[in-house]
Amino acid sequence: MPAPVTTHLDAGALTNALVSGIHRVIGEQDFLNHINVFPVADGDTGTNLSLSLGSALAVLSQKSDEHLGSLLERIADALLDGSRGNSGAIVAQFFQGISDASADLGRFTTATFSAAVARGNEYAHDAMSQPREGTILTVIAEVSDAITAHVASVGGSEFPALMETALARADTALAETTNQLDVLRKAGVVDAGAKGFVELIRGMRDYIVHGEIADEPDLSVLSLDDSLPAMAGTGDDSEFRFCTECIIDGTDIDRRKLRESLSSLGDSLLLAGTKRKAKVHIHVNDPEEVFRVGRQYGDVRAEKADDMHRQAHSSHDTVSSFAVITDSAADIADEDLERLDIHMVPCRLQFGDRGYLDKVSITAAEFFEELATNPVHPTTSQPAPGDFRRQFQFLASHFPDVLSINLTGAASGTLEAARSAADRVNAPGRIHVINSKNASLGQGQLVVFAAECAHAGLSIEKTIAEVNKLIPKTRTFGMLADIRYAVRGGRVPSWVRTIADLLNVTPFIRATADGRIAPSGFAFGKRERVRKFAKSMVHKARHIGPVNIAIGHAACPGDAAELADLLRRDLPQIKRLTTAELGAALGVHAGPGTLIVAAQPFTTPPE
Repeated sequence: MPAPVTTHLDAGALTNALVSGIHRVIGEQDFLNHINVFPVADGDTGTNLSLSLGSALAVLSQKSDEHLGSLLERIADALLDGSRGNSGAIVAQFFQGISDASADLGRFTTATFSAAVARGNEYAHDAMSQPREGTILTVIAEVSDAITAHVASVGGSEFPALMETALARADTALAETTNQLDVLRKAGVVDAGAKGFVELIRGMRDYIVHGEIADEPDLSVLSLDDSLPAMAGTGDDSEFRFCTECIIDGTDIDRRKLRESLSSLGDSLLLAGTKRKAKVHIHVNDPEEVFRVGRQYGDVRAEKADDMHRQAHSSHDTVSSFAVITDSAADIADEDLERLDIHMVPCRLQFGDRGYLDKVSITAAEFFEELATNPVHPTTSQPAPGDFRRQFQFLASHFPDVLSINLTGAASGTLEAARSAADRVNAPGRIHVINSKNASLGQGQLVVFAAECAHAGLSIEKTIAEVNKLIPKTRTFGMLADIRYAVRGGRVPSWVRTIADLLNVTPFIRATADGRIAPSGFAFGKRERVRKFAKSMVHKARHIGPVNIAIGHAACPGDAAELADLLRRDLPQIKRLTTAELGAALGVHAGPGTLIVAAQPFTTPPE
């Protein structure tokens, strides 16, 4: 039985109290998600707070006779790195204030604890550009005021009485949040972030007053391989689409100037951290602009941008029987992405020391312009398992099943990243990961078909069976305008380019049955290359019967339009033809001027 906490709170006792509080928050994750209606009912506040506070458990698990100030410094640093969501970032800044007020302390008295909590309250409010009453900030302020008043009235009081007072005020303030925001009043709930903070205080009270540490909940939710945080968004009612985050590492970050630089880019700006490390959260339409500003103040890492509009729509989607998600290697027409609520995890793209999120912080047009002019050839990398897991966790909290159709496993580790993430999801829904054995438009066609099955109400089991039937029948072909990009990317030996240049040929490529990207012949000469490619495609697709065709282009919309006209003329069995811009996943090796065609037998979701 731990020694009772009376007039002093040392590092060991604080560790036990925080562990108890964090256990309570994680244990309430599903309930917090359920009551999450502000800023929008996107159902992830519980997950975000659990992941945020869970990042401190690694620090707290290192049992030692550590100095209180040092412990709090490490906790604050871990929370800043691991914070997710508005509430998570606010809690991180709250502990940063407590840490700064306690640097020289070996243990807390009630007076020094009161001063530290007051500093934490100041930091939490300063972090928000537009604080709102009726949120976690309100409860933090009420708790701080209660502790300050208690110490002032009682003097050298003991911690048990102090924590009982703090919890009583926290419960009262939490109940009042229902009437402080219209959205909470209409839903008849309290604020989810505020409720999470109260559970943290309750767990701490249980240890300090009763010597009890809350039972350890299922901690698999914390098994992340990523360093990328997830943030709650405002959803469809916001003029800004992407919930954007990054961490800036510097030596003397001027947070006032950084805030001023960011404030005009969007709303819901939250800036937490110190002069050496700043955590940025903001809702914008152009995530890259946030990262660009950040790079003026230091090294930017842990970039993330979540599509709030699509998340909010999905959380209210009563039509689809399951959710569909893919990676950005899939090239899909914009109208299909919007029409079918297809979710996408961005691949990573690096031009030297400049990093991007494919199709999020760099558009296809911007990418191909950079590819043609930048002497540094870019590299692409698969999303980290945590990138997938963040979205899997969200979707599996709202749907009984989530279907992830990913880039061919023969060309990338993306498939394995998705599978690894699926194994670590702690949510009611099941995650199903499929190897498309395809890329680009072929992968996209499989994703679109699966999403149509979901909207038609087909079961997940039947959909998976139908998708697996279509995989070997979905074929992807391409024509490269310039083979040098494939050589620069290491996908084609340099001698192949030499021969291609000598013979003046236009190379064709294809996705093989086992998912590899391989040569598929060539056409002599560069003139009328679109007509020659169309002729090749007609020959390959004529026997398919009724067919869906998808055309992708790398910064050559005119060529794509010409190809579409030729295929419509010579393939009367085309049932649907869509056009999309190619993304970086294939474009980095194919280069500007590339045309891709995917052909899939026309299929409708079965009854």
